[in-house]
Amino acid sequence: METRQRMKDALQLGVDARKDELYSLSRDIWSRPELAGNETHAHDRLVRFFSREQAWTVERQYKLPTAFRASWGPVGGGEGDPGLNVGFLCEYDALPGIGHACGHNLIAEVGAAAALGLKAALESQTQLPVPVKITVVGTPAEEEMGGKIDLIEAGAFADVDLVFMAHPAQQDASFLPCVALDEVSVKYHGKASHAAAYPWEGVNALDAAVLSYNNLSALRQQLRPEWRLHGIIKHGGVKPNIIPAYTELEFYMRTPLVKDLCDLRAKAEACFRAAAVATGCQVEISYPSHAYYNILHNATLANLYENNGKALGIQFPEQPANFSGSTDFGNVSFVVPGIHPFFYIGTDAFNHTEEYTEAAGAEKAQLFTLRTAKALAMTAVDVVCCPALLRQVREDFRLAKLKQEKRLEGSDSAL
Repeated sequence: METRQRMKDALQLGVDARKDELYSLSRDIWSRPELAGNETHAHDRLVRFFSREQAWTVERQYKLPTAFRASWGPVGGGEGDPGLNVGFLCEYDALPGIGHACGHNLIAEVGAAAALGLKAALESQTQLPVPVKITVVGTPAEEEMGGKIDLIEAGAFADVDLVFMAHPAQQDASFLPCVALDEVSVKYHGKASHAAAYPWEGVNALDAAVLSYNNLSALRQQLRPEWRLHGIIKHGGVKPNIIPAYTELEFYMRTPLVKDLCDLRAKAEACFRAAAVATGCQVEISYPSHAYYNILHNATLANLYENNGKALGIQFPEQPANFSGSTDFGNVSFVVPGIHPFFYIGTDAFNHTEEYTEAAGAEKAQLFTLRTAKALAMTAVDVVCCPALLRQVREDFRLAKLKQEKRLEGSDSAL
């Protein structure tokens, strides 16, 4: 325990020594918000940050145009011992119109700070049970497209043993049950005609869109309380005196478990097709993005994080009964043991608001952000130094994944 505490003390000093640089990094990303898949400035800024660090190997445009990978080590352990690759994830995409209203600039800062902290801890110790490597992965396009899922498919996590990241919120929580998410695009094709002179010649695609929207509104009464179905009409026509020949809707579907998305998808598709039949339109249904999975809970990592957080002064209120947020980290949690805690940033404003954008760029958020980074790195130290804890983390992962797979049995899913 004394060795672990010395390492934790060293990592806290290491993070504190870099606090100005870390805030500059976060503020720079915050001040130039970029949408999913277009985060060129954030990518370049993070690549420069790690390229200036001693002994880090940095790969820019790692498997995706705005992803990166920075690695350090391995150090410690004996010759021939199996190594432990500890991963920290950075997000940095923003939202249309309101910038970093989800605080992804702070996620990038937490990932960078935690990695530097763990490096300082490892450098303070001459003997480690296993060789340890640190890997930071820049994961773009969380708000749309699911960049982590593309990285999974490209093999980016194949050599990573543990993953850590943290997300800004209204309170601190070692775990919140992020839900599964699927996006559906619905296009109706009708026939244009003069809306006043000869409307009978037209086939009204807007009627189909409105009926579809109302069908889904009626469906909600029969949905489970924890399921979510919400969307917009993206295109409703071009002019009032033209019968719309084309309309388009976009909807999100969310369920606590990925297996339930199949049931919700079938119900929603029935609503879309019924509107087409009723109006004589043709309907085109597609799923343009990856489905986001629910996060697999790793109790061992969550408990370690909470203990470390409390030692740093973090308070963990009672967890909300319901939480309907979604993240592509859920998919990562199905392939690598990991943790995705949430952290308070000094405001009661809600994510995806202008007020939260301001809070994410404020200096006030730095205390909470760096404290979270320290707690993540300290949790990594616990696992690195105690092989029994590592075995328990892996067992938690195995059992959680097995439980999910059993739930998926018999599910007609292509997710």
